[in-house]
Amino acid sequence: MALPTDLTAPERDLWEAFRDGATCDLRIGATDQDNATASAHWGPERTVRASVVAQLLLHGPPARLGRVSCLKLSGAYITGELNLSGGDVRPYVELHDCRFERQLLIPECRCTTVRMVRCAVPRIEASRLTTSGDLHLPQCVVPGGIRLADAHIGTDLLLNQIQVGPDNRLGRSLHADGVQVGQDLEAELISATGEISLRSARIGGRLSLRGSILRNPGGQFALNAARVTVEHTLYLSSGWASSRDFGGGTPPHAIRTRHFVCEGGVRLQDGRFGNAVVIDRARFLLTAGQELSLRRIQTPELRFTPDRPPTGRISLAGAKVGNLRDAADSWPGPGLIDLSGCTYETLNPKGRFPLARRIDWLAAATPEYNPEPYEELAAALRANGEDTDAREVLLAKQRRRRETLPLVARLWGYVQDATVAYGYRPGRAAVWMALLWLAGSMFFATRPPAPLDEQAVPHWNAALYALDLLLPVINLGQDTAWNPGGHSQWAATALVLLGWILATTVAAGVTRVLRRS
Repeated sequence: MALPTDLTAPERDLWEAFRDGATCDLRIGATDQDNATASAHWGPERTVRASVVAQLLLHGPPARLGRVSCLKLSGAYITGELNLSGGDVRPYVELHDCRFERQLLIPECRCTTVRMVRCAVPRIEASRLTTSGDLHLPQCVVPGGIRLADAHIGTDLLLNQIQVGPDNRLGRSLHADGVQVGQDLEAELISATGEISLRSARIGGRLSLRGSILRNPGGQFALNAARVTVEHTLYLSSGWASSRDFGGGTPPHAIRTRHFVCEGGVRLQDGRFGNAVVIDRARFLLTAGQELSLRRIQTPELRFTPDRPPTGRISLAGAKVGNLRDAADSWPGPGLIDLSGCTYETLNPKGRFPLARRIDWLAAATPEYNPEPYEELAAALRANGEDTDAREVLLAKQRRRRETLPLVARLWGYVQDATVAYGYRPGRAAVWMALLWLAGSMFFATRPPAPLDEQAVPHWNAALYALDLLLPVINLGQDTAWNPGGHSQWAATALVLLGWILATTVAAGVTRVLRRS
């Protein structure tokens, strides 16, 4: 293919570099003037027409012998609209520090690998884009939003440190509903204004938003990822950056970190996560109509240790979690937690989480009495070998239930609570029995009753007589041999009634414990 005659000097350099697989670098070496987002004027010596770029990518010249043609361009001002819609782009594409005059159109385009680093693009339209390799847009500035709906990315989708604003239609900064990514989707340390929509997305590796700042205070969601499937881990946690690298994990010494901040609702309901959901050192600034929705998510582990409790409502209704790792100060106040139908197998709190505060956590999650959260917590405590704490939780459940009962049932509940703590503290019955036995023995020792039959009277024993009155089933042959009268008759009747009450409450409590076990 002959060199076109209408090319400018920078375009001829790009044409030749394309055939050699080399980089056409139009930068001048000054940081402030090479910054694609700066206001500095870029003249004709750095200008390349979008039509020339499109010609190279769609119908470019063959590579020179021993070379692989590719488009590598740095520091260029690309004028006009680069439209590759529906095209088949076979060369590798790499742009550094380039400024686009108009939006980039690559919907339904088929590419290998596209890398755009520190570029300024008014808007990127890439719905149904297909790449066999990566799509990298790190540190780019895209004020009009990015559309990747139903795109298929062969390996990684890298959006680290981008600055992206909302589009004019739906107010979405990243519209990636139905996107499929073969490996990782990284959007770490990004600044996004408008909704990030990842509904029904499928991520083959991890989905990371470490250290990102998402803002959509006027809308319903800042992150809308309902029905997302992540084969590995979702990170909504702090990130760190240096001059060489950025990301999560343990930062090197003296590297500053940045919290994940979300000003707007988060919707992860019906999500599936293969390894874990990590919400750590995060801040959720929610208004009254917004919430952090984890409804019906499924994950082997949920780490919920934000920097401070969310300012709005959090819902785990119907969630299925293997290991729940949280902290005492992770959760918002009463009425702002929903745990209905939430199941978790084990608890692994970060730091000290006293049982009393854990029970308060359940009370905050159940403005109206609901037994399921209490039973779920008790089961998790038993799985951790904390049987005593599990019984305390079930006792708290009975006390909470008592508040919903009619007056007579509430009074009977108070009796069960005071005597044997609804069967969860059966040792109390022995204490009450011992005290009543002692009191009865002392009373009848000074006031022995008259015998019923002078010829067959057993040897008088005040202790055995009091014990025979207390035990409702066992007959020691004492209570039927004596005929108390006056005050002794009232005392004997009281011991019989109290013995039956103790026996009934113990039986009810033991039955309840055995049934739950």
